Amino acid sequence: MILQQLTIEFEHEANSTRKLLQAIPEKDLHYKPSETSWTMGQLAQHIATIYYWYVGTLTQDVYDMAADQLERGDPNDIQATLALFESNVEKARKALNSLTEQKLQDNWTMKVGDRVILEPTPRGIVSRGFLFNHIYHHRGEMIVYLRATGNKVPGMYGPTYEDSIKG
Repeated sequence: MILQQLTIEFEHEANSTRKLLQAIPEKDLHYKPSETSWTMGQLAQHIATIYYWYVGTLTQDVYDMAADQLERGDPNDIQATLALFESNVEKARKALNSLTEQKLQDNWTMKVGDRVILEPTPRGIVSRGFLFNHIYHHRGEMIVYLRATGNKVPGMYGPTYEDSIKG
């Protein structure tokens, strides 16, 4: 039951993420709101990369990020980031479809080399926090970047505020 709901949410939210990434104009990829922030291109690439992490999270009991290499391409090329996103969504979908309800209850650990980043935690909890919610958090940041640069934000859960005041 939970797995079916996660799968439905995944598909809906991947479509929303796609709309958001497609709204990013090439001309603003270098924008960053502060010295410590990522550029818009780096943030977009990070959002696309999170979908790749579904594979290690959903198919491995211990995910070593140091041993997992992903070629990301140039964060200043929105078309490359969109291609990375589409490729990673397909990989994530396949990993999600390989899950069982039992595997959601199994413990999962994240490490970088010998350093444990996340102690053993049920995979279902990790899926919500490290994968789903992580994407939502960064999408919220991207919405701020788009608005700060005067760009239109796509409606992901219905019309945006800007759309509602026009009509």
